Amino acid sequence: MSSVEPEEPKSLYAAREPIFPRRVKGDFRNLKWVIMIVTLGIYYVTPWLRWDRGPNLPDQAVLVDLANRRFFFFWIEIWPHEFYFIAGLLIMAGLGLFLFTSALGRVWCGYACPQTVWTDLFILVERWIEGDRNARLRLHRQKRLDFRKARLRVVKWLAWLAIALATGGAWVFYFTDAPSLLRDLVTLEAHPVAYTTIGVLTATTFVFGGFMREQVCIYMCPWPRIQGAMMDESTLTIGYRDWRGEPRGKARDPKAGDCVDCMACVNVCPMGIDIRDGQQMECITCGLCIDACDETMDRLGRRRGLVGYLAISDEAWETSGHQPKSVWRHHIFRPRTLLYTVLWALVGVGLLVALFIRPEINLTVAPVRNPVNVTLSDGTIRNTYELRLRNKHAEARRFEIALTGAADLRVDIEGTPYGSVMVPADETMLQRVHVMAPPGSAAAVGDLTDFRFWVEDLSNGDRVHRDSTFNGKGE
Repeated sequence: MSSVEPEEPKSLYAAREPIFPRRVKGDFRNLKWVIMIVTLGIYYVTPWLRWDRGPNLPDQAVLVDLANRRFFFFWIEIWPHEFYFIAGLLIMAGLGLFLFTSALGRVWCGYACPQTVWTDLFILVERWIEGDRNARLRLHRQKRLDFRKARLRVVKWLAWLAIALATGGAWVFYFTDAPSLLRDLVTLEAHPVAYTTIGVLTATTFVFGGFMREQVCIYMCPWPRIQGAMMDESTLTIGYRDWRGEPRGKARDPKAGDCVDCMACVNVCPMGIDIRDGQQMECITCGLCIDACDETMDRLGRRRGLVGYLAISDEAWETSGHQPKSVWRHHIFRPRTLLYTVLWALVGVGLLVALFIRPEINLTVAPVRNPVNVTLSDGTIRNTYELRLRNKHAEARRFEIALTGAADLRVDIEGTPYGSVMVPADETMLQRVHVMAPPGSAAAVGDLTDFRFWVEDLSNGDRVHRDSTFNGKGE
């Protein structure tokens, strides 16, 4: 009887292999630098831009004013009841993602995703302090913690922490006046929520951009799975032209393909994958492997494009001897992407039209139903209504209140003998009004009478209306 040792259960978790991308030069790397500078510049600078909106209004160009339930974007002011503008922008963002993914694959992940941008910045700082790939590998493999390794690690982590702190600090400036909040933060007088938010964002940026990096994209982010469903055989992604590169071999081998197995494409990849193994979920289509391969092809005097943007449908076309297809005609301008473009443009135009035709005054009417009506001493029937008058102007305006639709009804404004009220600048005012029907009139003795409230801005003649119903005695 033979004894067989039981097999140890296989681990379902693969330990992370640290990735140390090599520095590379090229068009795609330059494009990533430009996008990084622009996006980070917008993020850090925007809260400090000023915009004169007049007295009693914040002068921060972009502000999410949660306390007053308002969103300011330069000259645009979005009120709570106008949330459909935000919904429209989210729809445009979704359609834009569909458009770019169907045309260029995971181009958002490779160039503009915050995780990618901040990870790029952290890797750049790491390279400045510890050196390029080989130097960082040697430092990583060094088991002994000497003074030099400790010094480099501490300096790197402090630089990362400063970037993370600036990231968390910049975020909270979007929700209140930036100069005032900065002063309160420095003097330790800010609200605890501000410190908590900065602390959480600092910690997540430090950990995600400095240590987890590609793990966030692979395991935490849902977009690799979702975007994979948006792509088709005509979608441009980064691929390896194995019909050109195989079999791999030395540069002087006449039987070998163009690929000399230099591993340059692998060494520059921030996700640590080999693009020559085919399409992989981890690939974020950043294009750095293209720059690395083109650099090698230039040194060998061979044609560029061994690694490049191509679609699944291009393989059979190019292996049959044809020249590569036109990117714009066969991959960008096709029915699917044109449909997304049209839908995206329609939503955008609709939002612009709604923005420019929206009134600067607004009115909502709520009848007071307890009691439904009141009979006065002279037999007059009175209904009470609560009007919310919204003045979006930067100065106080006088609003006149009137009604039409029933000749025997008249309106009385509570608290003033006049037919108008002064509404403060950029505020919503609750005003109670009474609508009365004389004794014996059709509205008084009837059941329900429809009428219309009108509110007019006496400064410029803008008018809005809302329909309502008068409750009579029902005799």
